[in-house]
Amino acid sequence: MRCLLLLLLLSTTAIAQEKENPYSDPVPVASPYYRVRYEASTKEGELQFPVTYTMWLPEGVDKLRGVIVHQHGCGVGSCRSGQTGAFDLHWQALAQKHGCALLSPVYEQPEAANCQLWCDPRNGSSDAFQKGLADFAKQTGHTELTSVPWAIWGHSGGGHWCGGMVLLHPEKVAAAWLRSGVPLFEEKEGRNIVAYENVPAAALGVPVMCNLGTQEGYSVKEGRFSGVWPGVQAFFGKMREEGGLVSVSVDPLTSHQCGNQRYLAIPWLDACLTLRLPKESGRPLNELDESEGLLVALPMPGSEIESPVAAKRFAGDKSKSIWLPTNEIAQAWVQYMQNTEVTDNTPPPAPTQVKVEGNVITWDAAADLESGLASFTIMRDGKPIATLPEKSRNPFGRSIFQGLQYSDTPIQPLVEMKYLDETAESGKSYKYEVIAENTVGLKSK
Repeated sequence: MRCLLLLLLLSTTAIAQEKENPYSDPVPVASPYYRVRYEASTKEGELQFPVTYTMWLPEGVDKLRGVIVHQHGCGVGSCRSGQTGAFDLHWQALAQKHGCALLSPVYEQPEAANCQLWCDPRNGSSDAFQKGLADFAKQTGHTELTSVPWAIWGHSGGGHWCGGMVLLHPEKVAAAWLRSGVPLFEEKEGRNIVAYENVPAAALGVPVMCNLGTQEGYSVKEGRFSGVWPGVQAFFGKMREEGGLVSVSVDPLTSHQCGNQRYLAIPWLDACLTLRLPKESGRPLNELDESEGLLVALPMPGSEIESPVAAKRFAGDKSKSIWLPTNEIAQAWVQYMQNTEVTDNTPPPAPTQVKVEGNVITWDAAADLESGLASFTIMRDGKPIATLPEKSRNPFGRSIFQGLQYSDTPIQPLVEMKYLDETAESGKSYKYEVIAENTVGLKSK
């Protein structure tokens, strides 16, 4: 009887511990998804938390041209949200276009632990990341993963990480998007953050976008995240004064949540990758000339948003100006700054592989590069019978088919491209069609 009670107690304890571990249920992977995981190190200078990296590989690419990194922020909830980053169809569309892998880390930060132990890449996360790429190279057969450049996106502590990677590895970073977090160049009282001492010359050639919500100290000066804007100002000022290709964009609708930033982030990264990735994998990144882009004065709270002009015609103080890579991005930047409603005139790709088994319809679909995927309409004999999802799955911005978490990743469990036609009559034949709709309301043809 005692043995039975002991076994029951041990079993109950194991189940409780598993439930208490927020990182114990990652999305299962199979090709084209891959995964590596490392336990925490006890050695000084190495990563103190366990970490899991999940990678998606684009279809039909013999030799990868780069790696796009989607980096979560600090805290258990944000760290856990990284579990679905590599499964995001919108980010996959960007990776597919440029022949890049899409990688999403999950640093298993415990509750109330010091985020700097991973979001400062000098504390072991840079080395762990590169070790992951080396192991992915062996696992996938893409040996070029150890040498191709990176396009990096990060939220909050992830923005701090991305900025740090620009300063540590500028020769490897094609572009960096820093949402609601930047590295510091000066120590801050009460914050356990080690400042960076200087800016390497090579880092000045890396396009960097500092992005934040207006309620993060920009127009709203109080609150938990009010220190973000002063941090951005300091980082931007230091980088721009030394000639860095740095930009700032402010979401007029949000605080720390990511909101609609992806509708500027993905086109901006697309433009930067188009300009910077070499035609042949393995060659150095293309250098950018500031004079070939556009400039606009850094908008201050309450001021009007000016129209960017060609850098060669800009008459203001360049050290206090924002650099933008193309005319298209300059237009999108203005729209984003006004209301986040970035224009998109292209419909999403039509769904493929539509299959019917009994009354179950399945399909595949790629996301629209500019505006992602909002929903699918199921047509039967030329008439709509359902829309998936039935309700918006994004409380932080535009409705998205996969839903959206606080840190810009799909909701778990991942939604399937699948519909059960419960009104289909047994033995009767139907013709089904699936229509995709992007987040600005354009439908596939």
